[in-house]
Amino acid sequence: MNPAGDLNILLQARDLLVRRGGVTVLDIPALDVLSGQILALIGPNGAGKSTLLLTLAGLLKPSQGGFLFGEERVTDPFAYRRRVAMVFQEPLLFDATVFDNVASGLKIRGVGRAEIERTVPGYLERFGIGHLSRRSARKLSGGEAQRTSLARAFVTRPEIIFLDEPFSSLDPPTRGGLIGDLEKILCEMRTTAVLATHDQTEALRLADRMAVMNGGRIAQIGPVPEVMNHPADGFVASFVGVETVLPGRVVKVSDGVFIASIEGGREIEAVGLVRPGALVLCCIRPENVTITTKSDHTRTSARNVFPGKIWQITSLGLFHRVQVDCGFDLTAYVTRQSLDDLDLVEGREVIASFKATAVHVITRQATPPA
Repeated sequence: MNPAGDLNILLQARDLLVRRGGVTVLDIPALDVLSGQILALIGPNGAGKSTLLLTLAGLLKPSQGGFLFGEERVTDPFAYRRRVAMVFQEPLLFDATVFDNVASGLKIRGVGRAEIERTVPGYLERFGIGHLSRRSARKLSGGEAQRTSLARAFVTRPEIIFLDEPFSSLDPPTRGGLIGDLEKILCEMRTTAVLATHDQTEALRLADRMAVMNGGRIAQIGPVPEVMNHPADGFVASFVGVETVLPGRVVKVSDGVFIASIEGGREIEAVGLVRPGALVLCCIRPENVTITTKSDHTRTSARNVFPGKIWQITSLGLFHRVQVDCGFDLTAYVTRQSLDDLDLVEGREVIASFKATAVHVITRQATPPA
């Protein structure tokens, strides 16, 4: 992955508006796609991810605004679309062989048969479908069909590839394998990509930058670690997996550390530059919360230590979500091993702790001292 400062802006969207039936469904004042990087558009269903992707790909004409590709304003959508590629959730293959489907983009661009015969096999192998070259697209599994669709897009060597939730209809093992192959190919070819997804794990694995969308707007955009660990508001925090978001008021400030009073009269110590009286949201990621039992609890460097009672345990596969009533709801993730070792069950009294540095603070309102 490359730092944004070392990269050129390949695509600049400005003042994009899309209206349907008089209703604005997309409002993007500015968006930059950096050369050689992968930008993930994430958000709930109906957030505008696919609409933005279709607009950037030149398949949907905006009601207002436009974009620059390199240094040139895009005025000819047909010429622009020859330089980019789009992969949809459904493969949309022709009733032809896998080879002919992958070759179709090259044929449309006027590439000769000899060049097609030299080029296509390499991309079939890249996506693990070389042995399916002569098979009819009608006889492919979902994963094989999507691999064919991806090979068809990449064989044209697009300057940007747009991916609209390409894994959402696949079963977990197939999806995992295909994401791994795509990750490798994007890295090898240094292809600029924009990926729309509602699955955070896909974004975390593939993306350099992330844009969280809500209601047709971008709520926050930035490098993936920044968005995940420093969400701009409560919506972004909840969407990127910050399961504990506590409203509070700052009651004491000292040397960059403050104490916020939250519901139930509890107090949280956190690091941040805020003023006394400020209204804040204290965001704690579940992986930063430690759960111990009273008998196993030892002295800890964590500034925030709360006794509580487990009210719900939910299996999430590789780990478990443990929700604790500490006078406020606090969520932690623990492994199956820890769950068994500590004998954590619903109704058990525990100690929950987290460091002051683990609290991400969002200021809602500042009240300056009188």
